[in-house]
Amino acid sequence: MNSRTRNEAIQQAQEYLAKKPVYLDTETTGLDPMAEILEISIVDHDGNILVNTLVKPRGKIDPGASRVHGITEEMLAEAQGWDVVWPQVDTALNGRYVGIYNLDFDVRMMQQSHQRNWMQWGQPQIDFFCIMNLYAQFYGQWNSRHGNYRWQSLDNARRQCGLNLPNTHRAFDDTLLARAVLQYMAAQ
Repeated sequence: MNSRTRNEAIQQAQEYLAKKPVYLDTETTGLDPMAEILEISIVDHDGNILVNTLVKPRGKIDPGASRVHGITEEMLAEAQGWDVVWPQVDTALNGRYVGIYNLDFDVRMMQQSHQRNWMQWGQPQIDFFCIMNLYAQFYGQWNSRHGNYRWQSLDNARRQCGLNLPNTHRAFDDTLLARAVLQYMAAQ
C-alpha cells in the first residue's frame, strides 16, 4: 500500500463529501449490450430518498441477474417504464455531484435504457465520480497485470471498512452502502 496515494484518496473523498453529493445505484436485467435498468435509487448527502423505484424494462430479465438481486418479472408488473422514470432521475441529478460505485456500469445502463426506449442520451449537467475507483486507490491493492489498483466489490469494501450495513444487491441499500464507503474513506 502506498501511503501517498492512500492519502490522496482520503483527500479526494473529503472534497467530494464537502460538495454534498447524491448517490445512485441501479439493478439491471443483465450485463449485456441489451440490458436495461429495472430498479434505480438516488439518495442525497443525508441519506434521504430522492428516487427509489422499480422500472419496467422492455426486455426480459436474465435469470442470473434475477438470482443476484431477487427482482422478478411479477414484481415489475405495475412499474413505470424508463421513459416515465427518467425525468424524475434527471431532476434529482441535474447540476449535482453524483457518486456511484462502479460508475462506468451504471452510466452505461442509463445510456442503454435510453436507447431501448428510443430516447436521446445528451450530455446531462451532472458531475459523476466513481467511488469504486477511489476506494481501489484507498485500499491500495496493486494490479500489476492492468497497471492500476484492483477494484474491490461493494461487499468487499463493506467488510474491509467494517460497515454494518446490508449488501442486498438492491439499489436503495447499495446507495446507502456506497455513501458509507465514501464517508469511511473521508474519515480516515
